[in-house]
Amino acid sequence: MVIINGAEPESLDPGLLTGQADGRVALELFEGLTRYDPTNAAPIPGLAESWDISPDGRVYTFHLRPNAVWSTGEPITARDFVYSWLRVLNPGTASEYAGVLFYLKNGEEYCSGNLRDASQVGVEAMDDHTLRVELKNPTPFFLDLCAYVTLRVVPRQAIEKYGDRWLMTRPVPCSGAYELVAWRVNDRIRLRKNPRYWDAKHTRSGIVDLLPCASANTALNLYETGAADVVWDKNLVPGELLDILLKRSDFHSFSYLGTYFIRFNVTRKPFDDARVRKAFALAIDKKRIVEKITKGGEQIASGYTPRGIPGYDTPEGLGYEPETARKLLAAAGFPGGEGIPLVQYLCDTTSRLHEQIAVELQDMWQVELGVHVEIRKLEWKTYLRAQGDLDYDLCRSSWIGDYIDANTFLDMFMSNNGNNRTGWKNPRYDGLIREANAQLDRLKRISLLRQAETVLVREEAPIAPLYYYAGLMDYRDSEIKGIFPNVLDVHPIQAIYKMSAKSNAQRSKSEMPTARQRTGFSVHNGPPTTDR
Repeated sequence: MVIINGAEPESLDPGLLTGQADGRVALELFEGLTRYDPTNAAPIPGLAESWDISPDGRVYTFHLRPNAVWSTGEPITARDFVYSWLRVLNPGTASEYAGVLFYLKNGEEYCSGNLRDASQVGVEAMDDHTLRVELKNPTPFFLDLCAYVTLRVVPRQAIEKYGDRWLMTRPVPCSGAYELVAWRVNDRIRLRKNPRYWDAKHTRSGIVDLLPCASANTALNLYETGAADVVWDKNLVPGELLDILLKRSDFHSFSYLGTYFIRFNVTRKPFDDARVRKAFALAIDKKRIVEKITKGGEQIASGYTPRGIPGYDTPEGLGYEPETARKLLAAAGFPGGEGIPLVQYLCDTTSRLHEQIAVELQDMWQVELGVHVEIRKLEWKTYLRAQGDLDYDLCRSSWIGDYIDANTFLDMFMSNNGNNRTGWKNPRYDGLIREANAQLDRLKRISLLRQAETVLVREEAPIAPLYYYAGLMDYRDSEIKGIFPNVLDVHPIQAIYKMSAKSNAQRSKSEMPTARQRTGFSVHNGPPTTDR
């Protein structure tokens, strides 16, 4: 089975990766205490076969499967989880997703360096198969978090032996349904069924190739010629053909928890002034973007958190008010855009869509504010580094929910969260998020989260939400089984299989054709690929 996966992964290390394409692969190689139900992305037992929760909701006792082993044969123990989680929290790791473990007792304190004794963090191996987890506060989505890629178990022995190159060795000890056979940069990642996986009998495909692809037209050609069975990156559908393709039964559109937005670098002038940030946000005609460019069923973003989270009513953010935008810009000392320093809008080159949106925004800001904005395009990995280093003025951004709760969108903009990437720090916002996550009353918690989101999208505006995503996947129902649209856009490969006379499980290990051999042309131009 061949899947087009989107951008070339920057990392497959669960503790370090940040990209969606990266995570899709790592989810197959490494498992957590829980995993995702393929039909609805709800958390179900993974390496933990059961768990107990204390009456106050703060202590979880997980019971690991006695038959759980690494793909190289060694037992997976509770101590492996302690190591994996503390590694993410270790300040030296510099994990951008360390914040997902701040719900642990002393997790945030250890990550910040204020606490040096790792044994004080709320994760403990009681014995080989019993893991005790103590939280700061009751966390209703904690079992969802346990399925998230950052909390998946990684092999201590390999990491300590090989350091940063542990994923380049063979064999890589894997804890998930698949093991890594090869990683040929700019060509493919090959996965093979892990026969030692505790649930191997339900792994439907023997060999899976995941191809990186930055061009929507190339992705469509590979799919149409039969060189790929599934395209599951939302950016890999040619926008100019979208109206036609969406009428076909093999192009599937669905709603999910994702938001496309703009980050402002608040450490740079003029965006250190909230009035300027709000002026730029109010000058954006979001309707024009979804009707003229995206055209895939996307909804205009009223706030930052997408619709569809049970019980949560997203507060209104900033709409299209160009007159108010001009007044705010003048009040900030830039009437008609005069005096504004050179401003650049950063976007990546993974999809033409990003450049098209950038050009549209450039036109809106010129017409409505009198401000010329230059477009700066970077390759995916360089773009990620620039965003993380705050090497930008304005930056195209997106976020896909990690679990079904508003907190997955809101806690990332706390001052100490590695995914903030705006330089914005607001004690009031931080306090509201912390208070919400310590709140036992569901309605009071939702009220506090809504107050925080209002600060984020109306009062301070370090971001400008544009639209909520619509998921797009290409596959033929008659040939591909096991894919179920869901709000997290999570599709475990273990459940997916191809209906064919010759199953992927029977494919020879030596069968590893290049893109050129399969289609007559190369997916990527550039230097020879490197096998990781």
